[in-house]
This record gives sequence, C-alpha cells and structure tokens, in this order.
Amino acid sequence: MKSRFMEKISIAQVLTYILLTVGGIIFLTPFYWMFRSSLMDQGQIFEMPPIWLPNPIRIDNFKEALTIMPFNRFFFNTAVIVVFATAGVVLTSSITAFSFARMRWPGRDKVFICLLSGMMLPQYATLIPTFLGWKFLGAVGTNLPLIIPSWFGGGAFYIFLLRQFYMAIPKELDEAAYVDGAGYFRIFVQIILPLTKPAIVVVILFSFLHYWNDFLAPVIYLNDVSKYTLTLGLALFSGMYNAQWNLMMAASAVVAIPAIIVFLFGQKYFVEGISITGLKG
Repeated sequence: MKSRFMEKISIAQVLTYILLTVGGIIFLTPFYWMFRSSLMDQGQIFEMPPIWLPNPIRIDNFKEALTIMPFNRFFFNTAVIVVFATAGVVLTSSITAFSFARMRWPGRDKVFICLLSGMMLPQYATLIPTFLGWKFLGAVGTNLPLIIPSWFGGGAFYIFLLRQFYMAIPKELDEAAYVDGAGYFRIFVQIILPLTKPAIVVVILFSFLHYWNDFLAPVIYLNDVSKYTLTLGLALFSGMYNAQWNLMMAASAVVAIPAIIVFLFGQKYFVEGISITGLKG
C-alpha cells in the first residue's frame, strides 16, 4: 500500500513538473522572441521557417536603437519617478496600514470600508476630474501628478495588503511593548517593520513595476519630449521607426530588462509575502 501511495505521489509530481515546464515555455516564448529579434538583421526576423538562433549576432542593434533617440534621458526621468513614487508608497501605505491594523480609533472600520470601495472604482472614472485638478494647480507638464499621489497613502491596494500582513502578527508583542512604555511610533519602527520585510518587498515590487511600466499617466500629464518616460519614449520610437523591427525589439528589451531583474531578485520575498498576507483577515 505504501509503495502504491508513493508511486501515485511520484506520478502526480512528474505531471505537475511537466505542466509547469510547458506553461513556463509558453509564457517565456514571447520574451525569447523579443531578445532573439533584437540580435538579428531586419530580414531574418520574419523568415520562414523561423530562425530561432540569430546568426550573425548583431549587438550593434542596441547601440543604434538607444542613440537614435535620447533613451538615457528617458531612463533618468523614469528612474526619478520610480524612486520617489515608490518611496512615497512604501512610507505612507505602511503607516496607514499600521493605523488600520494595530490602533483603535472611532470609525476605523468604516473608514477602511470606504478605502476598499476606492479599489472598486475604475481609474478612468476619476481621470477627468483629477486632470482638471492638476491643471488648476498648474502641474500639468511636470512630474508632480506622477509622484505626489503616492505620498498620500499610495493606493488602497497597498494599504490593504500591508494591513492583512500586520494583522497576522500577534498583538501580544504590542502589549508587551506597551508595558515597557513604548508608544505607537516605537512599536511600528522597532517591532512591526522588522517583521514585515516580505510584505514591504512585495509593495516595492508592485510599486516599481507599476511606475516603471505606467503609460497612461505620463501620456496624459507630460507634453515635453525632454520629460518623457521610457514607455512614452518607446511609443514614440515605435511610431517613428515601426518598420525597423530589430531596432524596436532592442529598445523594448532594454526597457524590459530592469523590471525582470528586480522581480528575479525579489521573487523569494514576493512569494513569501503573498502567502503570509492572507493568513488573517
């Protein structure tokens, strides 16, 4: 009986690995096609049957693609927005989530329900009034509409994510700190934050990927090419050089590589944070 049970487990594991491998290959094929095309001549990309390995390898495609347009400037603009916006999201959403999870104040749960209702409201529903508000403040054409909102909570999703994680931490730790004379700020800094590293990394990953790949907000608020982000620069590049697929794939690869690297380095905490966040509601 035991051998049959172990045999069934082995078969199930083999089938699981096969399915995961096939699924991984399917999802990775577009990325491989992009990188493969970025190293080819223009005429090789759409040859039939397909050429899977570039020969010869054209590294100059990257140099040509990145020098045709000021991608160094686009990269700098994007880095500034990502750094300041992500910092704002992590700081304000963690403080707000701590308030909802560990502090008692009148109307806390009702306010939290109102906050969650904001997650159900489509972004496009508030697009026009938000734009008119920034236009009234004279901020259209600057990075302020892309950075400032992150310093006011950072979004309901991040607050909800961190609140769920905070609520999984035993409250006996808070009570012990109260006995020792610690206040809310000290508890948050010295007890809660060190225990929530996986959740903070998840928020950083989500926030980084959002602001790095964001196209809608920059295309609405930025009207000067010198202030364009990478997504706008890539759209401008594809509009001007849409027939040069090898160069367009090279530029797309350069834009995608930082996001892939950040996710690979943070995937351990990403999985851990997501798995723990839903333990307690």
